[in-house]
Amino acid sequence: MAKQKKRGKSGQAKNYITRTQAVRKLQISLPDFRRLCIFKGIYPREPRNIKKANKSATHSTTFYYTKDIQYLLHEPLLAKFRDQKALQKKIAKSLGRNELQDALRLEKNGTPKIKLDHIVRERYPTFVDALRDLDDALSLLFLFANLPSTETVPPRVIARCQRLCHEFQHYLITTNSLKKSFLSIKGIYYQATIHGQDVMWLVPYKFVQRVTQDVDYRIMGTFVEFYCTLLGFINYKLFTEIGLVYPPRFDQQSDDRGAELAAFTLEGRNVADNATQNGSSQEQLSSGQDPTQNPAEVQATIDKIAREGEGEAAQQLQEELKEDVEENGGVDKFEVAAPNADELPQPQTSSDEAAHLFSDFTFYISREAPRPPLEFLLRAFGCKRIGWDQVQGEGAFTFDEKDPRITHQIVDKPMNMTNGDAAAKPGYVVAGRIYVQPQWVWDCVNEAKLVRTDVYAPGETLPPHLSPWMKPIKGQYDPRTPLEEQQLEGEEDEELSEDEAQELLDGAEPDVSEDEEQDEVDELDGAADGMTVDMAGASSDEGGAEIDEAFGGFEDEEQAEEEDEEDDHQAELAAEAAGTSIASRKQPTSKDKRKQERLTQQKQQDEEIERQKMMMSNKKRKLYEKMQHSNNIKDAEAEKLRRKRRKLEQKQKR
Repeated sequence: MAKQKKRGKSGQAKNYITRTQAVRKLQISLPDFRRLCIFKGIYPREPRNIKKANKSATHSTTFYYTKDIQYLLHEPLLAKFRDQKALQKKIAKSLGRNELQDALRLEKNGTPKIKLDHIVRERYPTFVDALRDLDDALSLLFLFANLPSTETVPPRVIARCQRLCHEFQHYLITTNSLKKSFLSIKGIYYQATIHGQDVMWLVPYKFVQRVTQDVDYRIMGTFVEFYCTLLGFINYKLFTEIGLVYPPRFDQQSDDRGAELAAFTLEGRNVADNATQNGSSQEQLSSGQDPTQNPAEVQATIDKIAREGEGEAAQQLQEELKEDVEENGGVDKFEVAAPNADELPQPQTSSDEAAHLFSDFTFYISREAPRPPLEFLLRAFGCKRIGWDQVQGEGAFTFDEKDPRITHQIVDKPMNMTNGDAAAKPGYVVAGRIYVQPQWVWDCVNEAKLVRTDVYAPGETLPPHLSPWMKPIKGQYDPRTPLEEQQLEGEEDEELSEDEAQELLDGAEPDVSEDEEQDEVDELDGAADGMTVDMAGASSDEGGAEIDEAFGGFEDEEQAEEEDEEDDHQAELAAEAAGTSIASRKQPTSKDKRKQERLTQQKQQDEEIERQKMMMSNKKRKLYEKMQHSNNIKDAEAEKLRRKRRKLEQKQKR
């Protein structure tokens, strides 16, 4: 006889465990359990059958894999959580005895320090794995870097997030890894390519943030704590790969005065020194302390590099990349081999050319323009000379708006076209300088080339700013493409015929101006004022004679009808003599011919589709009709947008 299976010993009841059972098994509190799961990357699971997975009488809603909870039993952080719980008991005991000094001493010296370095190495065995999970980390850290300090978000957390984010931005500037950016309602999207991996993150705008109470900042703070450690590891790896010291030298006073990126000084490092520092620097990622002292020779080299400028390492790296591009022959051109093969878009510029997009220019950012994102974009694409007003912080190339070296000025308000001494005032145009709106920088970055500046002049209507990650689909509306290239065949002719018909309908109504109406009203008023009742007067006879002369009677209408009938009769006689009908004598226009050809072709296509649908099964036919319906909706929407754009262009031409 087979052995009977006991309830809850196999199947889903064994594979899943409830949250309450997991907390009891680990012997920790619920907040500590949540923190531990976030650190380890363990999330709730949904069983296929909740009734079978639930072993208790109450209805449970949160389940975990039993193997995941078993895996947490060996986590070293459990001991830290238990030590923290024991410390809280001691502090509560001291407070109960009114021993405040002992409670403060225990809280200051006895709090266990939690390190997450081993968890980062466990979750991300390779560096590429860490880069793949960097999107959410950057978005959350940039968010906390822009939040105001509160009780739930202390200032030290905000300062740490800002420092890590600025270090990551310096790496992107040095290596020119930034590729695209997009302005959206949520914020500014950035995309960079690091080790072949595309990393995209969102940065909020520099607005005053209102911290609401409906957000659990304890959960978000746990994620921030883990992501700070992760980004510290990644920054260390990235900096050491390009021969830079990590962490870079940071000037706290300059940062307090609003320098931001300029508060950091990049220092070079030898390859041999990199190998010796590789083991000890990993322990300093979470604390942010300075690295150990270098030997005298290495330190002298570092000081020399620092005196020559922070951009020397970046310039050397860019020269090496340029030599590689020249050796490889620049951008490869791929030609289509087969006649019917798909033709892919070819790259127009190399990555090195895009990296030096703004290297020859000197920019000045006006007060109304957002300085941090513009400075980051300009520096990431080769610009070394950026100035702004002194009220926006330190670190500018120049604070003088009248500096003759400035070639481009970014403004976000209309300019006053004046000359002379007024040009020295803010908001006035300086001769020989190009003025553009901020969108010009983003469009140049996304197009990987310098676009026209006259379209982005102050006060001009800007072109549409579209997402660089959305590829144009055939048949859908694309604002960047000329209307003639994307409209369907005969679409403009049909719209013109509709407009002509509407004009005819509008023309059939009498068009009486306001002046004519007023004249008619005045005449009627004058006639009413001078009206007299004189049945036998001469005036009445003269008026009646004038009316008779104005009205020709029914004889003129009858004569016109007879002339029309005679003309029709002559046309019929001429058609009979030629052996043709009257309709054939009217020559169709080229527009009518094109319309007839389109209708014939469309009819043939519809008949062919109907024949093919007859060979389909019922399921495939319904699926095809559903797809066709959705495509028709998209086509109608695209046609509506094209019609609207066509009318706007016609109105501008007038």
